[in-house]
Amino acid sequence: LTRNIPHLHGDQPQLFRRYQQCNNTITMTRYSVEPDAEVPHSKSRGSHLRVHFKHCREIVHHIQGMPASKANKFLEDVLERKAIVPFTKYTGGIGRKAMAKQCNAPGDKGRWPVKATAVVRDLLSNAVANGESKGLDADKLFISHAQCNRAPPGRRRTYRAHGRIGKYASQPAHIEIILTEKKDDVEKASDDEGEGARGKKITKKMAAQKRFVKVGGA
Repeated sequence: LTRNIPHLHGDQPQLFRRYQQCNNTITMTRYSVEPDAEVPHSKSRGSHLRVHFKHCREIVHHIQGMPASKANKFLEDVLERKAIVPFTKYTGGIGRKAMAKQCNAPGDKGRWPVKATAVVRDLLSNAVANGESKGLDADKLFISHAQCNRAPPGRRRTYRAHGRIGKYASQPAHIEIILTEKKDDVEKASDDEGEGARGKKITKKMAAQKRFVKVGGA
């Protein structure tokens, strides 16, 4: 281990202990976001998936925040071409579709990326199954985090005219999904106590007057 520490001079044990402390504080994580352990959640991820990164990014961006059941239904409809994936970032060469206007997304460009949609659907199903194994209610799960990162390209070659060789690279993706159980709604207060009861608006001045306690005086 000491061979990896360059230029150890003087108080070597002290520097070595400091190096060990730095190594102990470094923690490797497999997800870009680590939710609170107290919040019930489930995870699923895939690395170096042989699907187009740009397709996965648009799919994941669209389903983020959806309930898990609604997102699964959307992905199934995309496979059957009953719904469309709106393309909002990587729009070069993407044709306009009338179906894309049905989505709450800017523009009217979209496609039906079948292979990428099937991969995201399988990851979502895996995350739901992981949540059920933890005792979570599948009907209350929603996609709190969904991210797609570009993976290292798969390098191949293609042969061109005049003896040239051109690159022929694939663009795989890393995908991660985190589902969180939705909290139960809190009922609205029915009494007159407290600020904002029955939807009554209170100004800052009125709230300060309620907190004021009169001391002394007649």
